[in-house]
Amino acid sequence: MSLEGRKIVVVEDDTVMGESLVQSLCLQGCDTLWFQTGRDAATALVSTEPDLVVCDIRLPDIDGHALFRELLDAGHLAPFLFITAFADVDQAVELMRWGAGDYVTKPFDMEDFLERAAQVARRCRVPGAVCSLGTSDAMRNVEETLLKLSQARPSVLLVGESGVGKETCARFLHHADTHAQGPFLAVNCAAMPADKLASEIFGHEPGIASGSDRRHAGFAERAESGTLYLDEVDKLSRPMQAALVRLLEDGGFFPLGGEEFVPFRARLVCASRGDTETLMAEGRLLDALYWKIGAARIDIPPLRERREDIPWLMEQCLSDCERRMSSTVRGISRAAEEMALAHDWPGNVRELRNRVERAVLLSTNGWIMPADLFPERGRRPPDAAAKPVGSLADARAAAERREIERALAYHDGRVTRAAKTLGVSRTTLWEKMRKYGLTSEN
Repeated sequence: MSLEGRKIVVVEDDTVMGESLVQSLCLQGCDTLWFQTGRDAATALVSTEPDLVVCDIRLPDIDGHALFRELLDAGHLAPFLFITAFADVDQAVELMRWGAGDYVTKPFDMEDFLERAAQVARRCRVPGAVCSLGTSDAMRNVEETLLKLSQARPSVLLVGESGVGKETCARFLHHADTHAQGPFLAVNCAAMPADKLASEIFGHEPGIASGSDRRHAGFAERAESGTLYLDEVDKLSRPMQAALVRLLEDGGFFPLGGEEFVPFRARLVCASRGDTETLMAEGRLLDALYWKIGAARIDIPPLRERREDIPWLMEQCLSDCERRMSSTVRGISRAAEEMALAHDWPGNVRELRNRVERAVLLSTNGWIMPADLFPERGRRPPDAAAKPVGSLADARAAAERREIERALAYHDGRVTRAAKTLGVSRTTLWEKMRKYGLTSEN
């Protein structure tokens, strides 16, 4: 787990210790600020948004506990990693109850310190950063939940429509899991023949399967301590679902025809695109299995309910196409983006990726146009003639408001950063926000 690119504040009055921490963090690629008093740190942290604060509990003016509580009360709290002497461990534990990330006791091994620091920083979303799964509040919340789950190893249930990004979320969880030492293995339960599922998931001994003269290790064994992802888990037969319940309860399984118990060390992530209550009522999803995997349930909203993600996803897809296809497309036209924002995306992210990839292949003028993205509509949006035509001034105002909203969302409401992105002064942006009735918490 890397600390590269993280902004870290060190609060340490001991010169030797402070220099050692700063040097080690800088070697990891961190942007580091060092303060030797709690008061100086408190002043700076009101306007600084670090990914992590490394703080000694004993400081010459206000102690680390007081600094932490002061920032907590002011609402400017970043994740904290405390450094403490053995005599102050009880105080450090109390601070963790109040929300501190972790603590290390002196003397400590620097590698252990760096690992603890990376874990605490990883648990917390970087303020202002674009989330890996989307820019909407909904997907930021999904990412934050996955990051929390990555610190433990519960089974997880992902629920959402087809193409919404359930496997992407599962892979995100796998890569965020510091304990995952095995591969990510995905199984589509609906695509695999029912008579082979048990053998493929649990494996079998020689002679059990037709034409097999050797032992076959199933997905549950090959996943090792990584992640086993079962898509459309409700498509499994009732006996197979019962076998999964037994797998989770016993912490292992017997391969078909085998007598040796095989421990199951992977995290099980299941996915379903149906209404789980209906599936259980109809007997297609065992109640026992749902209660085993549903405690850590995450609902992934469809794309039509998080339209803020559409422009970001299109740019991500375009960048991916450019890498794979050596594309000469310069970008996505505003007209194509407008049409994409108005589309309901019944196929969700999978449909969006397909359309952008096809548009890259079809584009002839260097920019993706509406007809490239939606060729079935031709060059004119449906029902365009039936809609009243607005003035250019209205169109410009609507576009300007939308860009301001996107910039504010991207920077978590921080007006100064949004103004810089938009290429206007802070005062100008405030005036336009008042004009369009937009507000900011910062």
